[in-house]
Amino acid sequence: MSRPLLEVADLIRAAGEAFIERNRHWMRWKHVKVLRAIARCRTAALGGHLDECTRCGHRAISFNSCRDRHCPKCQIAARDRWIAARQRELLPTRYVHVVFTLPRRLAPLVLQNKQLLYDLLFRTSAETLLEVARNPLRLGAEIGFFSVLHTWNQKLELHPHVHCVVPAGGLSLDHTHWVRSQKNYFLPKPVLQEVFRGKFHEALKQAFRDGLLNLHGDLALLAQPKIFAAWLRPLFRQDWVVYLKRPFGGPEYVLQYLGRYTHRVAISNHRLISFADGQVTFRWRDSAHNNEQKSKRAQSTAPHFAPSWNRVRLSTNVYRACARNVECLMMEQRAS
Repeated sequence: MSRPLLEVADLIRAAGEAFIERNRHWMRWKHVKVLRAIARCRTAALGGHLDECTRCGHRAISFNSCRDRHCPKCQIAARDRWIAARQRELLPTRYVHVVFTLPRRLAPLVLQNKQLLYDLLFRTSAETLLEVARNPLRLGAEIGFFSVLHTWNQKLELHPHVHCVVPAGGLSLDHTHWVRSQKNYFLPKPVLQEVFRGKFHEALKQAFRDGLLNLHGDLALLAQPKIFAAWLRPLFRQDWVVYLKRPFGGPEYVLQYLGRYTHRVAISNHRLISFADGQVTFRWRDSAHNNEQKSKRAQSTAPHFAPSWNRVRLSTNVYRACARNVECLMMEQRAS
């Protein structure tokens, strides 16, 4: 892949300090540290080292990397290390891709309660998969899976969703054999939607009763129990989005697929098109129209562009549920 003409680091060096000064009311030292690390990455500010060819003896000086997990240029090595460490945790079976998405109506609440609501999203999606899979009328098995949180979409808009990569089967409830799912079917989507919606809805109400929600600014009125209940009621009446894809290949493909999600930043350098007069233009894929390539223009200092680096903070957290991979592997080998 050719070297990009424009990088996220260029935007930070041009507009980063002004952005920090304008948003000190919500930014923390960690945010500033990330921005400055990306700006200094592979520059003289971080020093350098001497590379020498073992064949011809040619020498060249290379600047050091920042190694920050949010940096678009420092993810490849970290991804490769992560993939190598996950090799022993995968099973020799087909895998399924399941995505749980929060409704758009919850976006303002998420922005004021990121850690709490992302944790609820992880927990309720995991509980949904485990509960439905254990049901003897469905799969009747105990399953394990990886869950990866994404908090943005291709247009850098807030879009909290969890990607779950699940073996297409699980350990029988009595732990005696491996239960395979049907070839082109895993779990019923309507059931997953209903259970997920119910669990998250109840968890959110409990968080409100326990006084755990931050409600200020435009959401201050929701601090009143009756108003909060009325605001929440339409969410329970609509269908929540749960996406299921057919089983897609074996362990090798799954590792590469997971690596792309666990080590992805909000926007890569190669998606940037131009930066002029405070306007950033970048590419995005329209999944609703066959992944058609489109471009979008945004203010480099506007909240919907710059804070997208901040939303990466939880994007690489990987949660594992049902830690029985070794036992499942043994049962799969016996079954085959």
